Amino acid sequence: MNVSEALATRMSCRAFLPTPVPEATLRAILEGAKQAPSGGNLQPWRVYALTGAPLQEFLALIRSRIPMHPRGEGSEYEIYPTALWEPYRTRRFKCGEDMYATIGVARDDKLARLLQFARNYEFFGAPVGLFFCLDRRMGPPQWSDLGMYMQSVMLLAREHGLHTCAQEAWSVWYRTVGEFLKLPSELMLFSGMALGYRDESAPINTLRTERAPLEEFAELRGF
Repeated sequence: MNVSEALATRMSCRAFLPTPVPEATLRAILEGAKQAPSGGNLQPWRVYALTGAPLQEFLALIRSRIPMHPRGEGSEYEIYPTALWEPYRTRRFKCGEDMYATIGVARDDKLARLLQFARNYEFFGAPVGLFFCLDRRMGPPQWSDLGMYMQSVMLLAREHGLHTCAQEAWSVWYRTVGEFLKLPSELMLFSGMALGYRDESAPINTLRTERAPLEEFAELRGF
């Protein structure tokens, strides 16, 4: 699989098979992704991977705390700007509508929507859960470096026949995640990521979000 194919087939997978991912495969992905660029070669990313018994122990902990904190514990950063403006507001709205349409959930069925959203906190059934952190003293440039590392993980996963779903939704459980992983105080949780083999029979995995045409976001000068 070349890079173009990996980009074209990468998607946010929201239903996984329980098939285990070999340790050697995960190591190859995380090792290969370290070639991602970072300003000054800081390499500010930190990654924690859970599978098997540790993953099940963690998910049980989350399940026990959701009734007490149905909206999580709050996030250390804003996932989206407040009062999102156009065209971003419409893009986000359409993404949600298209996703729920794949599983036949109506807009006014708030319970079904909440139950689907709660699947985030099961890693959508993926056999591997990843957490990505960086030193909280770092700034926006290093956040972008971490994003490039995560993108590299997602593309290399495709090379190995795997799928992923990046999950900033985990940021609202930063206290519990930090407690379970025993994160050093200077590390900040940015995002989780589900990784595994896609359930090809799941309707929700038919979603392919739209992309704006090149002319909408790029200017080519002197060509």
